[in-house]
Parts: sequence; structure tokens; C-alpha cells
Amino acid sequence: MSVADKDRPSLEWISALRRRYVTEPEIDRLLTRKMERRAGHVYKPVSLEQLSNCLDSLLRAEIGNEFEISDARWLSGGASKLQMAFTLGWDRPGIGYERTPMVLRMEPAESLVETSRLREFQLIKAVAGVVPVPPVFWCDEDGKHLPYPGLIYGFAAGVAKPSNTTSGVSGVGTQLAPEIRKLLAPQFVEHLASIHSLDVHKADLSAFQIPVAGTQCAQLGLDWWERVWEEDGDEEIPLLRMAAGWLRRTMPVLDQPVIVHADYRLGNFLFTEPDMRISALLDWELGRIGDRHQDLAWTTSRTQGSFDTETNTFLVSSMMSEPEFLEAYEKAANFSVNQRTMRWYQIYNNFSLAVLLLGTGYRIARNRKTHQDVLVAWLMGIGYVVLDQLGEQLERGL
Repeated sequence: MSVADKDRPSLEWISALRRRYVTEPEIDRLLTRKMERRAGHVYKPVSLEQLSNCLDSLLRAEIGNEFEISDARWLSGGASKLQMAFTLGWDRPGIGYERTPMVLRMEPAESLVETSRLREFQLIKAVAGVVPVPPVFWCDEDGKHLPYPGLIYGFAAGVAKPSNTTSGVSGVGTQLAPEIRKLLAPQFVEHLASIHSLDVHKADLSAFQIPVAGTQCAQLGLDWWERVWEEDGDEEIPLLRMAAGWLRRTMPVLDQPVIVHADYRLGNFLFTEPDMRISALLDWELGRIGDRHQDLAWTTSRTQGSFDTETNTFLVSSMMSEPEFLEAYEKAANFSVNQRTMRWYQIYNNFSLAVLLLGTGYRIARNRKTHQDVLVAWLMGIGYVVLDQLGEQLERGL
């Protein structure tokens, strides 16, 4: 299909993609909605006043008329979602009157990664009490009140990096002092093990499909990202076709479905500096029920860590070496690590990342679909670094 046709996709073409790539029902709904709305929806800036009025409508539907919104302000950070902080004065059930700091997290017209606020909402509720997460309050999954789908969660205390440390976009390249690594690393591993140990059958995760035994988990994921490439990609990249073919021929068998965070790394959690305790795990938007090796492969990726300046040892999320991380994980989770499955997910993760950066990132920036078009365009440059890594991985895999 031509570039112009992808900007104005026909219903027949959308239907053909849905038949060719079988995704989870909620993912299919999101991607179909994105394509059906693509031709007519350009991102339009929303003022704080406008968004506060929309928030007022949502809150009236959820808790009635007795509340007060104050201190509304934009939050910076993130390449995909709009975020507004505010304080809600309300009669909180079981507590009484309270002024609660909250955050509204909302989609733009099209996001760098099209994800479900309902899935994010359900995941955070499912792991609450098991690992530290912000409390979630309400979800406007279809944008009934808000300009775009969104959710509201509590403002969590903490920082994403030490106050005297510099880093790149989204925490990439952060260096941690040895004394900080020693305190954060055990918590980092324990929390991931706790997430993977949660019984997915006992939580309210109705927006997710639990894959059956066999290769369905891998196939659902691969169909997701191949479909996104067909929808968004504007150029032919043979390496991506080769990677997709290799991934489809070598799909691993799932031994046990777990909650997968899918972006578990330094920069996606907060910690309190006085006691160095992890206070909140963030950015659950890509989470799914799948294979624990997807998380392990992502967290140990070279793009998600740094090198010790003294020993030149690669540190997973700038905290510990990969052997130390995997050994600690196996002990904490009581799960084994299958190196072959982990290598498959390393290639899978880079494939999906390349799709987002070189396909979706390009299209939403060019078509004025996002509030961060400059940042998204800059991120495209990383896509070619990812392609190089993907090529090296495939050489070893083949």
C-alpha cells in the first residue's frame, strides 16, 4: 500500500490486516480504532483550562458534585502520553475529606505506542499491595469525558534518578554510585520476581488474553508488531522482514504465563533518596500476560544499562552485572532462565522497538499526531542503532 493510502486507509484494508494478524481482542480494538480515525484526527493542543473542564465532567460522573480541583499543571517527561498533575479535594471513601495529589495520564491523537488505558489501569490494580505502585482511581477508556482515553492515578513520591546525576531521555545512560546500586539492586530484582509470581488467574485482568500452552504467546506478540509495521511503516526494510521470518520460524513454547511489565528498567521506577527505597513502579502501558523472558531480555538489554567506569563491566539498569542479575532473579522468583528463549525475546524486543521508532514514530511526527513531534523525530535516529543490533543478533541466531 502507498504512503498516501496508509494515511487514509480503507475499511477493506483494515479488515484484511485484522484477518492476517491475530492479536489480543483489546489490542485489535485499539489498532482498529487508530486506523479508522487516522485520516481525520490531528493532534490539537489542549489548554489546562479545557482539560480541567473535561476532568470535572469525569469526576462528576464518578464521585458526584462535592469536590474541588486545584493546582493543575503539566508534567514533563515521556514520549508518548500527555500528563497533568492536580490536587483533588474530596470525601475519600473510608478516609474522609482529603486533598489528594493526582495525575491524569492521557493519549494524544496517535501515540508512539498505541496502548490501552484500561489494561494499564487493570495491571496497576492487580499488582497493588504486591509491589509499590501509585494508587489508581478512575479510567476513561474510550475518551467519553476526556479529549482522548485516559486514567487518573495518585501522585507517587520519589525521584527517577539521584538528584546529582545526569542522564539522557527517559533515564537512558544514568550512572549510579556503588553505594546506591547496593541498596536499589536487591529491591529491583525482588519486585520483578514478585510481579512474575502473581497468579494471573486470580486478578481482574479482563482486558487481557491469557495465552494457552504452546507458541500462542509468541505468536500474539509477533502478530501485534508485524501489524503495526504494516499500518505505519513507509519504507521497505529487508532486515525487519528477515527478523519477522526468523521469529516466526523459531517461536518458543510458553511454560507459564505471567504478568509482563515490558519496560522494566531504571527510569521507570521512583525511589525516595533519604532511605533509597523504591516507592513506585511506573509505565505499565505495554504490559501483557506472557513470557517472563520478555522482561528479562528487555531489562538486560545494552540500551537499558551502563558500564562501570572502573571495571568496564556492563551493569543491568546501571545496578549489577547480568550474571548477578539473572542469578538473583532465579533465586527470588524460583523460576529458571532459558537462555534460548531469552535470546528469542532479545530479537523480538529489538524488532518491536525498531517498528515503533522507524514506523510509528515517523508517521505520527510527520502527520502531526503527537504533542512531542520533535522528540519523536529525534528518537527515530535511535532506530538505526537498533537495526544494527538486530542484524548482529540475527547473525548469531542464524
